[in-house]
Amino acid sequence: MMKRIIHWMPLFLLAAFVLAGCEKKVLPEEEEEEQGPVQASALIQKINGFIKDAMSDVYLWYDKIPVIDIRYETDPKVYFDKILYSEDRWSYITDDLTAFEGSQQGIEKTYGYSLAFGRFIDALGNPTGNYFGIVEYVYPNTPASEAGFTRGDLIIRLNGGNITADNYRDLLSGTSASVTKGILTSEGISTGATVVLVAEELHLDPVLMYKIIENGGYKIGYLVYLQYIPSYNGTSLKVALQYFMDNQITDMVLDLRYNPGGFVSAAQYLTSSIAPQGVVDNASTLVTYQWNDKYQAYWISKDRQDQLGVNFDPTVPVKLGLSKLYVLTGHGTASASELTICGLEPYMEMTTVGDTTYGKYTASTTIKPEEWYTNEADYSGFENWGLQPIIIRYANAQGVTNFKNGFAPDFVVRDELLPAYPLGDLTEPLLKKAVEDITGLTLPVPKRAVLPVEYIIVDHGFSKFDEQKRNLFIDAPGNILNIPD
Repeated sequence: MMKRIIHWMPLFLLAAFVLAGCEKKVLPEEEEEEQGPVQASALIQKINGFIKDAMSDVYLWYDKIPVIDIRYETDPKVYFDKILYSEDRWSYITDDLTAFEGSQQGIEKTYGYSLAFGRFIDALGNPTGNYFGIVEYVYPNTPASEAGFTRGDLIIRLNGGNITADNYRDLLSGTSASVTKGILTSEGISTGATVVLVAEELHLDPVLMYKIIENGGYKIGYLVYLQYIPSYNGTSLKVALQYFMDNQITDMVLDLRYNPGGFVSAAQYLTSSIAPQGVVDNASTLVTYQWNDKYQAYWISKDRQDQLGVNFDPTVPVKLGLSKLYVLTGHGTASASELTICGLEPYMEMTTVGDTTYGKYTASTTIKPEEWYTNEADYSGFENWGLQPIIIRYANAQGVTNFKNGFAPDFVVRDELLPAYPLGDLTEPLLKKAVEDITGLTLPVPKRAVLPVEYIIVDHGFSKFDEQKRNLFIDAPGNILNIPD
């Protein structure tokens, strides 16, 4: 099999025998001892070979891959997991590459809402058995918005039954779902209307909201950005940034609490639009890349600076030239969102409000079998498989990297959801704190009823690709060559 140039893209017997005239029943363990392990089919072995070839070459931790006989690995996804480095919680394999790539671009079959999943606490302080969902945000013109869902709404039943640990993620993916709303009252949670949601394939604009808040003589631009997708750089994101420029904002609050990441080029665009103008015009270093030793040495030998890091882009159409930035964060703030925070920090005053971020300091790219091999026979039968291996770690201009525990916020503020306040409203706790710190003024504290229930949040989600979205995708220029050993 021949490996070819990879085009980088923005950026798987029970037997009886007779012995001495007597029939003996063989247990599975005994059978393996007598017959040896079962070989995988020819197709599975081809998929395993693709995994081994690619990961042994470009994977950041290629030199730590264990030696495993791929002939006897009958599940490629299990084999893939076996060879991952212990610190790698991000590399991914899929047998539905088409849907995965669509998700990277904001194309999803979805109901259109993001949910936090919780469990109620009983009188003894223990979580109850059932789950419930709380709406974090809703995309406009989606099945969820048309059904009347808004931030803070409760979902307490799914398809006529309880929401449990086994089925709660069915609220995020599938063809349709019958969901029952819950109504928060002074006495507890009562049962509301039941609606049927039918999933649609949607193009989801990552700019959920932008507005200007005028308070205390300040003009504060507020932007809710949900995913780093390059195709929206010149459209909705540009429109929002231009609106801020035209209205001469004095400060900016960037809401990334629900943003899991995306493409490096989109992070480059956003940071270049925000950073001090001199930093941008001088194309200063945004982040540097550290590849595995083979690739790092190769790029250095070829003086391929485009593969050794990313600079600010002086050609962006809007340059706000800010000296400080407020970022709203949460556990879902990952990857390109964290690159935005640490990449800007050496050049401007950064203040974070909310919760500790996810902790993702590495990046990956998509590797497809048809782009890895020159001979079609080598990948025939598994064309829709793909790998998303970690290939670099990044550091900011001050060398900050390996932040596996995430970034702790400057101001710890809980993302209140029960009851919830609208995003962009000065009653919303994270935004309220940011505006107070900008203006030096204390805003009125909204009156909150005493909650009749106690609860904990156990998970968050938007789609079946949630884990994979917490990734930083490299869409570097040029090709990656077959690096000689």
